[in-house]
Amino acid sequence: MNRRSIARNVQKGFTLIELMIVVAIIGILAAVALPQYQNYTARAQTTEAMNLLAGLKTPVMEISGSQGLASACGTADATPGDPNANPPVAPTAAGALNTANNFTLSGKYVASIVATPNANTSCALVATFKQTGVNDKLIGKTITFTYTASNADWACTSNLDQSVRPKTCSAS
Repeated sequence: MNRRSIARNVQKGFTLIELMIVVAIIGILAAVALPQYQNYTARAQTTEAMNLLAGLKTPVMEISGSQGLASACGTADATPGDPNANPPVAPTAAGALNTANNFTLSGKYVASIVATPNANTSCALVATFKQTGVNDKLIGKTITFTYTASNADWACTSNLDQSVRPKTCSAS
């Protein structure tokens, strides 16, 4: 054998130490990326609750302005009224969360949305996350939109972990 053929066969492939370094780097990157991905997934799932609640803001305000907050913040059926009665009975709109309004009150990650009136001064819309099929940080947690009639203001509170709670919501 000549020197040229020996020199060409000296290094073929990677050494064991090079492979170990690559595996270590991949392990470190995975250890950092996995928790961030979990938080990203949880924040994406909270978006569903925020969107469902936001869709109920306008109906609650409209019904509140015309029929009162107690009617707006509920599930009561609409009544046609009776103009021929003595005294005449005015029609009432269905509550904002009445099924006849066809609003979406649950979703892939949200189990339900319920309304709770508070003495004709405010209305709390509470979205509760499901027990299964959601990120562990969301199981059974809630996001609440509260409408205050006196100043027509909405406030958001939540019992979600700070790492996934929407920035517009304060801790409850």
